[in-house]
This record gives sequence, structure tokens and C-alpha cells, in this order.
Amino acid sequence: MSTIIVGLVVLACLGIAAKHIYKLFHGETSCCGTEQPKVPEKKLNGPVVGEKVVEISGMTCGNCKNRVEMLLDDIDGAAAKVNLHRNQATVKMTRDVSDDEIRTALAGSGYEVVAITKS
Repeated sequence: MSTIIVGLVVLACLGIAAKHIYKLFHGETSCCGTEQPKVPEKKLNGPVVGEKVVEISGMTCGNCKNRVEMLLDDIDGAAAKVNLHRNQATVKMTRDVSDDEIRTALAGSGYEVVAITKS
């Protein structure tokens, strides 16, 4: 009888863990601390003159998405939108933003710029 009880407890724990892992990989839960509010979309002043796609590694959740968008939005003349499932940020620009500016914005954040391409 005790073997059945222990088995049920272990099975319940595995079920809870599986549910959390599912949510984690679908960006529905926070792995980086407490849930942060959604970042408001940055409005650019002036016409968009270019767009770059930044491939980024290290993003795992909605908090990561918010943080990367905030870091890239701090670049003057740039606004970012992150696609967490593709591990990419699309950066729209009202001026020519260099790849070095993008790398510098994310430097020390724990996220790695894998590649930057013009869109």
C-alpha cells in the first residue's frame, strides 16, 4: 500500500514539473524572476530608413523578451520587436544604427548576439 502512495506522489510531482516545463518553453512563465509588465511599443520620430534582424541566444521567457526590447529601445533612433520563439529581434531605424551599437546595447546583459542581418 505504501508503494502505491509513494508512486502516486512521485507521479503528481512529475506532472507538475512537466506542466511548468511546457509553460517555460512556450514563454508563458518566468524563469528570470518575477513577472514584469509588457514593454510599451516605442514610437519612432521620423520615417523608417532601415530594418535589421538580430539573432539572439539566451532568451527563454517573456521577461527575457521584455528586457531585450527595453535594451534595444534605448538606442536613439531604433525600436525593437522580439520574437521569442525565433530568438530574433527586428530593429526598425530612423537613422543608420551600426551593428556595434546593437552589440553594445546588449553587452553584459546575458544575451548573446549571434548574427545581425539587414532586412
